[in-house]
Amino acid sequence: MKILSPGVLRVLERFNAAYPWDHNAHYHRWILRQLPRRFDRALDVGAGSGDLARLLAGRADAVQAVDSDPVLTARAQMLTPPGLPVTFTVADAMAGLPAGPYDVITCVATIHHLPFTQALNHLRRHLAPGGRLVIVGLSRAQTPVDHLLGAVAIPANAAMGWLKNKGRPSQRPVSMTAPTRPADMPFDDIVREAGDVLPGARLRRRLFWRYTLVWDLP
Repeated sequence: MKILSPGVLRVLERFNAAYPWDHNAHYHRWILRQLPRRFDRALDVGAGSGDLARLLAGRADAVQAVDSDPVLTARAQMLTPPGLPVTFTVADAMAGLPAGPYDVITCVATIHHLPFTQALNHLRRHLAPGGRLVIVGLSRAQTPVDHLLGAVAIPANAAMGWLKNKGRPSQRPVSMTAPTRPADMPFDDIVREAGDVLPGARLRRRLFWRYTLVWDLP
């Protein structure tokens, strides 16, 4: 479904490139609101530049932060103050996660890079009883609701970029240098498959081309 002409899209692309902002970091504070004030162990899968892992370290006794990109992981380590209880590891999310269990597992803009159902099962196995899994993911627009949210997000995205950069053209933040790929699963399929693996999971479409999933292991 085409919402804007190619010419308008090119103008918006140039504007957004001049005033970049991190859509994933936009949800970090929301993630923290889903979590207890204190917990023992946390795992951040697809940690990137470590922004969320450092926030989790303000509440956790220990945070394991995993990413498959060695360059970005090294940068995350450099950005992390000494003494903060975060360990950064270069590892494959499906094969190299540090041994659990974890009270909290977060996964932001990463699960669409992985085989979805297998990844959910894998993360579930690393949760401690009573632990919470929080995912911020990307889905492929398919329904009228998806396209409506996308249409609303286009001007909101430009406005946020202008405001966050205080009207001054800026370089992309380090967190936006990670490899990206488009989502291939529509939201309805995500809801159905997540329900099979994580009964009772709470999923919701969000602005800026994201959805959220929250699930507690009994």
